[in-house]
Amino acid sequence: MNLFTKSLAVISAIFLLSACDTTPGSSSGKDGKGGNMGASGPVRPGSQDDLAQNVGDRVFYDYDSASLSAEAQRTLERQAAWLKQYGDINVTVEGHCDERGTREYNLALGERRASAAKKYLVGLGVSANRIATISYGKERPAVVGSDESAWSQNRRAVTVVTNQ
Repeated sequence: MNLFTKSLAVISAIFLLSACDTTPGSSSGKDGKGGNMGASGPVRPGSQDDLAQNVGDRVFYDYDSASLSAEAQRTLERQAAWLKQYGDINVTVEGHCDERGTREYNLALGERRASAAKKYLVGLGVSANRIATISYGKERPAVVGSDESAWSQNRRAVTVVTNQ
């Protein structure tokens, strides 16, 4: 490579780097104006991305349990406030389990988990008509693996916006 080619390569690299987004906060998902950014731009209020990023769309359960922890209750309280703010939004609460246990057992446990989350949201003033439930049992793991770190992420209820 001659000096001209090397210089051109360095100048091209500098040009490309200067074209990158350097907005303050851009690496943290902020748009530089205080708003959140999704994968394709600002998060639309009342959307699934808004729920997931700003409120939390899932709660986790202990092994073989459908009882809500204090942390799960706090997440559901934020969800209830969000659902009250967006009164035209309907959701489905999906119940999930880790890979242990039979398919039938996990479908029933997933239903109990989804129902526990729904019952808590309804108790906080969200209309039951706006919340459907479904159990996927162990069929849709969030994390693949056969250890506690994977299992703990799969024992969950996820609130999904059904009309955006």
